[in-house]
Amino acid sequence: MHTASVPPTALADKGRSCARLLPRIRPLYSAPRREDDGAMDERAAADRMVVGVDGSPQSVAALRYAATLATALGASIEVVTTWSYPPVADSPMLADWDPAQDAARALDATVAEAFDGDPPRSLTRAVVSGGAAKTLIERSAGSRMLVLGSRGHGGFVGLVLGSVSTACAAHAKCPVLIVH
Repeated sequence: MHTASVPPTALADKGRSCARLLPRIRPLYSAPRREDDGAMDERAAADRMVVGVDGSPQSVAALRYAATLATALGASIEVVTTWSYPPVADSPMLADWDPAQDAARALDATVAEAFDGDPPRSLTRAVVSGGAAKTLIERSAGSRMLVLGSRGHGGFVGLVLGSVSTACAAHAKCPVLIVH
């Protein structure tokens, strides 16, 4: 195997941390930069890391990890949360409820917790109507990486991976990192 700018001794030395190797590895994965003309194009999508969050401790950890990677790789971060109306949405008790606004508040709280109120400048937020797995798989197209927590708020206790992370790992259009 040819390792261009990473000397074989660096790969063999198990005492080296990922952070110490990233400056040597980054040139292998980084595309040349060009001035942004304000339009979202293929280059901008390829330089974007998508992070799915739901407010769970695992999604906060995933967001922090993605920020570290994005900084090292020169990528931006798009933090995505989803929402949908429950089957009883026509109930008069829910007339004043706005699930999109609740999802936006949860997204803001997750970002604030992950970064102690000081998020990276390259971070954007998206609140999207629809299923989490379907939305994240669609947004993964052309992205550098999709980052998720291993488990969210729902589902069955004791599972190693939740249904969203399992579906995304199987069907995403880019590499997927699942943070435990």
